[in-house]
Amino acid sequence: MRKILLVLSSLLATVVLSAQTMSFGVSEVIVKEGFEDDLIEAHDVALESVKLLNGAQIIIERLRKQKNNEATHRVIWFTPLGLEWFEGGNEDKGQAFWAKYSNMVETTNEYSGRILSWQEGNTEENNYVHIWDYIPENPKQFKIGHDKIVKKFKNDFQGRVVGFGTYDLQRPDNATHWVALTGKNREDHLMLYDKLQSNSEFTKLIAERGNSVAVKDYIAEILKVYK
Repeated sequence: MRKILLVLSSLLATVVLSAQTMSFGVSEVIVKEGFEDDLIEAHDVALESVKLLNGAQIIIERLRKQKNNEATHRVIWFTPLGLEWFEGGNEDKGQAFWAKYSNMVETTNEYSGRILSWQEGNTEENNYVHIWDYIPENPKQFKIGHDKIVKKFKNDFQGRVVGFGTYDLQRPDNATHWVALTGKNREDHLMLYDKLQSNSEFTKLIAERGNSVAVKDYIAEILKVYK
């Protein structure tokens, strides 16, 4: 993650998963009170002369309160493994960004991994993200089950981001995998879950993912997506 931040400081869509694996890095931070808009503005300035390549994205999220986690926001980098992910940029802007960033936030946790399944959605309309962290007994089986659910209930997931992937470095709370789903708001998520969980086919496909330990779940609100 430090390397990613240094790259951003020195420069400074859809994600289509095919043979090219997408990776991500997350920095959980405490944004000092009153600095949320400044954090976004700093990214706007740093990235205005940068072109993101090969499906790369940078996302800023506000976190809902979590137990034993004081982080208020997440900054996420989606980047293609083994490929260039940006061009352009300005070294002076990068240095200015890093100076501002350090004054606005305190980093509490960093981790990274890969995206194994991804359905892109409308993050302006559906910007309320529910993330589940898991330790599946059989990750391959879990992925097969996940993909079956997304395909079977594609109409219910229309317009929503639905993702599944790994935690490979600095695993949060020892979780090895994650599932993410977007919606409009709290009620929208609950209405979807109520509908799906009353469907016997959905219950069957959930069971087909195999045994897993549910480590935790939490909510984030997407504030800005750069792509």
